[in-house]
Amino acid sequence: MKLSEIKSKLKALDSIAFQLPNGDLVPRHFHVTEVGKISKHFIDCGGTVRTENVANFQLWEADDYDHRLHPEKLLSIIELSEKVLQIEDLDIEVEYQGETIGKYGLDFNGEHFLLTTKLTDCLAKDKCGIPEAKPKLKLSELQDQAASCCGPDSGCC
Repeated sequence: MKLSEIKSKLKALDSIAFQLPNGDLVPRHFHVTEVGKISKHFIDCGGTVRTENVANFQLWEADDYDHRLHPEKLLSIIELSEKVLQIEDLDIEVEYQGETIGKYGLDFNGEHFLLTTKLTDCLAKDKCGIPEAKPKLKLSELQDQAASCCGPDSGCC
């Protein structure tokens, strides 16, 4: 999800809820303690220099159980961050404290913002010798294919 998308969705909401990948909701007394821009400048295993930029939200919960972040307040924080930090319409990455700081993508299901899992990947598979994944077939499917193509009425002989 991009910044423009969350801003649009916040304008239509009365309350904000974030849902973790396991279905649990982030406690309602969470704070958005940071909105920023993270730039990553790196070299992949194939020697290509790359740059990635994301808008970053950090969710945090404390013992302030009466705190509730309202959509209009988060919208104003995002808009101030865009202006002061000159953040363009970037994809959003969310940090949330579990056993360690987790990084999540962001989606929306019409009711809650969904923290989506992120995966690592090799960006230079063609240069570092990673073979393409071979399709997995069931032995029964191979037997069925062999029977259908080599039958007396198949025309293969």
